[in-house]
Amino acid sequence: MSVRIRLKRFGTKKKPHQRIVVCDKRCARDGKTIEEIGYYDPSKTPPVLVVDKDRAKYWISNGAVPTDIVKNLLKK
Repeated sequence: MSVRIRLKRFGTKKKPHQRIVVCDKRCARDGKTIEEIGYYDPSKTPPVLVVDKDRAKYWISNGAVPTDIVKNLLKK
């Protein structure tokens, strides 16, 4: 099982916000997840980003691969 850290879309049309989740890379974007580790709301000024750093480090150390967008968000 290959695990990814990626965004899961929530919100309404034209007002999206995302949750940062850990899931199997074969499941759908808004499908079943293993764990939710944070959220990101780009529509607010400034954008809101909340991440549980300990859980993100745990999953990365256990082989989870963050997507490019999540990797850039984690750098912030």
